[in-house]
Amino acid sequence: MENIIAPVPVELLKAELTEEKRLRFTHRSNNEIYVLTAFDSPNVMREIGRLREIAFRAAGGGSGKSVDIDEFDTMDNPYKQIIVWNPEANDIVGGYRFIHGREVRFDEEGKPILATAHNMFKFSERFIKDYLPQTVELGRSFVSLEYQSTRMGSKSLYALDNLWDGLGALTVVIPNVKYLFGKVTMYPSYDTHARDLILYFLKKHFADPDHLIEPISPLQFEEDEASLAAVLCGDNFKSDYRILKSEVHKVGLSIPPLVNAYMGLSPTMKIFGTAVNTDFGNVEETGIFIAVNEIIEDKYVRYIESFAKENPWAIKITSGANKVFYHAKDGNQENNE
Repeated sequence: MENIIAPVPVELLKAELTEEKRLRFTHRSNNEIYVLTAFDSPNVMREIGRLREIAFRAAGGGSGKSVDIDEFDTMDNPYKQIIVWNPEANDIVGGYRFIHGREVRFDEEGKPILATAHNMFKFSERFIKDYLPQTVELGRSFVSLEYQSTRMGSKSLYALDNLWDGLGALTVVIPNVKYLFGKVTMYPSYDTHARDLILYFLKKHFADPDHLIEPISPLQFEEDEASLAAVLCGDNFKSDYRILKSEVHKVGLSIPPLVNAYMGLSPTMKIFGTAVNTDFGNVEETGIFIAVNEIIEDKYVRYIESFAKENPWAIKITSGANKVFYHAKDGNQENNE
């Protein structure tokens, strides 16, 4: 386990956080959201890697390196980084990295060069052909450790909400984005019974019948599925969720915030099973897939429509269900219909 690097000087960070990299302002906490890469902002990238490693180690994962920066951050067509910046404290609240499916390259075996394809998930031909070009893959989500406590006040309270402001804006500025593919992480230190209940709940209510993406080596439940089904015996999502929340609380835990955030985003979310990430402290990664135009209305208005209405270049589109959604102008606009 390497020692984590020292903080990158603030003046170097501020010099790279220029106006053209700023995506939007957050709705709450008066923060700013930036999009950058390791090439155009190397100092910010080092600080991101430092903060990611601190946060992931504290939760029981991490790369074990002095800074969490890998080949996907630095390859020729790198993942982009989206961060929330606190201009009052001059520090990073949290972030994600992402790549648009149309920018994904393939190796000599025809396998997509994606962080999730490296050692965790296998992608069906149908997904690669019909979904990937219209999908943004999200990963390495983190909230800086000091913003995970109440010490930072409202800045902590709205950290995750600020990140979703950024992700919502991405679905507008990147043309032809219909889907978000991400993952939620659970750590080996998390109670096994609670973990099995959460994963069974997700499987019961959000399973993917089409097997678009599957774990290379699926995580197996420690408990028998029949016993998990006997606990989560509700006849709908809400009743099962109440049971799940109660059972997790019994062992002194809560449902991980990102799991709750994704479940509350779309009723048609799909999960792709759970893989063990052996390169990252054996954390357990569950694939999540969301159709942008099926995000529940209040979240869509808050994170996506609000940004689109601030930008006159955003194209307004009406789906067959008379639901309005937005994209940047693009030469293949018909693909959004």
